[in-house]
Amino acid sequence: MFVHASIRTSNVNRSIEFYTKFLGLKIVKRMEIPQNKAELVFLQDPKGEGATLELTFMSGQKKFIQADYEDRLFDHLAFEVQDMNKTLEAMRKAGVTITDEPYRLNPKGSLLAFVEDPDRTLIELIEKT
Repeated sequence: MFVHASIRTSNVNRSIEFYTKFLGLKIVKRMEIPQNKAELVFLQDPKGEGATLELTFMSGQKKFIQADYEDRLFDHLAFEVQDMNKTLEAMRKAGVTITDEPYRLNPKGSLLAFVEDPDRTLIELIEKT
């Protein structure tokens, strides 16, 4: 069973705001790990469905560099949204980077778009038909 995915963040509170405000996730658990100077925040769908997203903040991390898209090993996280236009409108107002405007892979397929979180992690948005 897949349990969670972890991504690093340069600013845990900014990331929490992004994932809760725009994608509707809720904090399930927040904890300090003094042994490695880390703070972990687990976020999940409000209904408790699906895997959790772990935000990892390493207070001792000196450099935080997100590779350009072509050089990344990690590709993206995907989230279902109820209303693509409403979601993207709110993100645009907040200055979120939209990397791919909405499109469909086929005429009857789901609506897809890509954005970046505050640390430039690529996020796929999916509005199912």
